[in-house]
Amino acid sequence: MTTASARGARATARLLGPALLAATLAGATATACDRASRHADAAPTPASAPSAPPASAPAAPEELCTRIVAHWSRVMLDSDTYGDYQSMGLSNGQYEILRTVLDAARAEKKRQGAAAADHLIDRQARRGCVDWYRSGGPGEGPWQ
Repeated sequence: MTTASARGARATARLLGPALLAATLAGATATACDRASRHADAAPTPASAPSAPPASAPAAPEELCTRIVAHWSRVMLDSDTYGDYQSMGLSNGQYEILRTVLDAARAEKKRQGAAAADHLIDRQARRGCVDWYRSGGPGEGPWQ
């Protein structure tokens, strides 16, 4: 059994429902637009200011190559082996750069000490990776 007041309440809800929804959406949109314009007006950026890349921007391939080659060169500097390139996460090309850098760093460490070897690792890893990526970087095969 439905009473007249219950039927009336349902009819009112059916009529007001869409209107309330539209009003709520309009208010939310106006609030969001107002908030966005306040943020834009609050801190104007001068046109001459240099723009820095966002912190989450991915590093260039040669930068990642340099980091990983330098890292593994330092880890392996006091060892007499080279290790497995796949377990280090290196491609074949990066591994060749590592071997060249590591051979030079070991010789430099004997001549000039650990600090000189550390500087040499940074320079040669960067140079090797930049040259490698300039000529195309990894090839088509998974081990390239």
